[in-house]
Amino acid sequence: MSKLNKDIGSKIKQLRTQKQMTLKDMSEKTNLSIGFLSQLERGLTSVATDSLAKISDVLDVELTYFFIRPKEHKRPVLRSYEKEVFDICNSSFINYHLSSNLTDKIMLPRLIELLPSKSDEEICSYVHEGEEFVYVLEGTLTLFLGEEQIDMYPGDTVHYNSESNNHNWANYTNKIVRILVVSIPNSFQEADKSKK
Repeated sequence: MSKLNKDIGSKIKQLRTQKQMTLKDMSEKTNLSIGFLSQLERGLTSVATDSLAKISDVLDVELTYFFIRPKEHKRPVLRSYEKEVFDICNSSFINYHLSSNLTDKIMLPRLIELLPSKSDEEICSYVHEGEEFVYVLEGTLTLFLGEEQIDMYPGDTVHYNSESNNHNWANYTNKIVRILVVSIPNSFQEADKSKK
């Protein structure tokens, strides 16, 4: 199994034992089986993000606690198994970068997983420099664009100028939503181009 699975598993076990919690206790609080949790702690299986979110709630840690910053690869091809979590926003948006080297690129391609949220949570729309293209891979995405609230389904796309359109996204379902987002500008691009 991958090093990431082993790292996550050992962190879960360490926190669980610190809290003097048995696998049975954790199973009851997360609705995940004892067998699954045991395999997870030994790094023998991977865990879905929504299940890991339940575990992090029970262990009183942020989801980010289980992830490390990605290593920078210089090759243009990024294999699926090399994709690592880059950032987690508000414990509900998980960002994966889809490029091996972002410092000399104009576009910022990301895979974003949105965890389920409550429909009564207030969503603040915002504007920023550039433009964004969104492709829904899985689940039902609720898009806030200008004054509209639009449900988007797998295969649906939207492309907008992010400077002139207030926008944001939400997941009001009980399953993870996965979207491909390509945006400009790329905040990781090296700012000083005068040296080139």
